[in-house]
Amino acid sequence: MSVPSNFLRAPFESLLMQSRSILFVLMCTPLAAVHADQKSDNVAKTTVAVNTDDQSVKVVAAAERTLATLNDDERAKTIFKFNDEEQRLRWSNLPTGIFERKGLRMGDLKQEQIDAVMVLIKATMSSDGYQQVVDNMAGEETLKGGGRGRLVFGKDEYYLSILGMPSRTEPWMWQFGGHHLAINATILGDQITLAPSLTGGQPMRYANDGKEIVQMADELVVAFELVNALDADQKKKAILSQKFGELALGPGRDDVHPEPEGIRGNELSEGQKTLLKKLITERVGLLNAEDAAAKLESVAATLDDTWFSWRGEVKPGSAAYYRVQSPTFFLEFAPQQMGGAPMQHVHAMYREFKNDYGEQMLHAK
Repeated sequence: MSVPSNFLRAPFESLLMQSRSILFVLMCTPLAAVHADQKSDNVAKTTVAVNTDDQSVKVVAAAERTLATLNDDERAKTIFKFNDEEQRLRWSNLPTGIFERKGLRMGDLKQEQIDAVMVLIKATMSSDGYQQVVDNMAGEETLKGGGRGRLVFGKDEYYLSILGMPSRTEPWMWQFGGHHLAINATILGDQITLAPSLTGGQPMRYANDGKEIVQMADELVVAFELVNALDADQKKKAILSQKFGELALGPGRDDVHPEPEGIRGNELSEGQKTLLKKLITERVGLLNAEDAAAKLESVAATLDDTWFSWRGEVKPGSAAYYRVQSPTFFLEFAPQQMGGAPMQHVHAMYREFKNDYGEQMLHAK
């Protein structure tokens, strides 16, 4: 499907730039360096032991290889202190020209360096998660040259930053994002979380090298299958509006914990619960399988206390917002008014209550 011209020319977001200040000086904040010769902060360390075959070890190795491709100036742009609260929260759905990112800009790198960054992403995420990043960037490239005024689009406008230093024993974090993408990966020992992360894209459907790309296609199939599996009484609870809604927990909404809405898991049949779990797995499964496994165990254990809600039409392909909320995580999918057809422009969020940016991991250790 071709992308409407008005879509290419009008990708301005309706979300406001985030402005907030939360306390994220953790009780066990690690040492972190801006570059190799900088002295450490005088704070306590959080350390853990890790098996050498753990996926997190591969992530550390990939990050170290990425840093090894950089010169001193590039490293200084990339590395931040782990307890740099301002940088930790510096992510958005907005494009360059409206939102200023810091870190290593992809458009300033050699191909060898870009490849190293992509290997880091691939090591952390699942194959589906990695492909979603690749598809997001390729979709963004179709917007290149379509900006108005100060807006700048294209795959050059994605940034990598690393908070702390890659370590098998101490906490650290990498961030990668641009327009419609913000992956926040926090690593502590053998644990990795991607919360909070923003996915989606614009356009969601486009052609690339003669191949049609449909972002988040598998998740959407399951979402529509679930809502249409509900009976009439269940739909009265789950469907809250005939019009799609906006993100509830987008950028700058870290401290918000919405009241559950829609239909609760214990009101679903076993078949419907299977679909609900499958929908959750599509989003949680953006993380590599090893680290996603423990999260999916928690999903299964709390499925009866997990809520599903819907706003919009239920015909497959219609513009619709949906939300899944459990005691421990939150995911949502929100079509956008601006930029052409709403389902061509989507914001999607994933969060973990009490564990965004790995907070629960850090306190537990």
